[in-house]
Amino acid sequence: MPWHRFERATLPATPWKNGGGVTREIVCQPPGAGLDAFDWRVSIATIASDGPFSAFPGVDRVITLLEGGGVHLTSKADAIDHRLDTPLQPYAFAGEAHIHARLLAGDCDDFNVMTRRATCRASVTVLREATTLRAPQGLLLALKGRWQAQSEDPAAETLIAQQGLWWDSPASWHLSPQSADAIVLAVTIQTQTANPS
Repeated sequence: MPWHRFERATLPATPWKNGGGVTREIVCQPPGAGLDAFDWRVSIATIASDGPFSAFPGVDRVITLLEGGGVHLTSKADAIDHRLDTPLQPYAFAGEAHIHARLLAGDCDDFNVMTRRATCRASVTVLREATTLRAPQGLLLALKGRWQAQSEDPAAETLIAQQGLWWDSPASWHLSPQSADAIVLAVTIQTQTANPS
């Protein structure tokens, strides 16, 4: 079962066109897909100034504050008024929403998951206890402490804070915290089933 490790510190940073921040992409599937053609994409963004979010029609988004004071997300047209100011509380919204973000207390780092609504959907959870995770595709990012991730392969992966892995074929992981402060973000990607005609 193939999986891919990453470290947050080594993710390349891409500045936003409007100069309001940078994005560090972790994974985009299928490989090589642009922003108008991906099925799912996970990244970490640093928001450095107030401004609008890019619109992604047909895409569902989940944003989670990692560090910093957070942002106030508003959209009158889409009835959105949400303070993203508590770390590790995922917030889901439609990618086509015309959202304006206002920083609440300086720069902040956010974990972003985007899925093409017609093809797949994502679940983002914060784990602090041992669990078994099964998903066709997904991603793990250790935020604190140390974790052991055991797959069907005899070898186990150890993840320390700011390390992670992602996979793009069905997998089962048994996740075990190895320290009292251990926290991991888990993303599972499920393929949407077409409605019968």
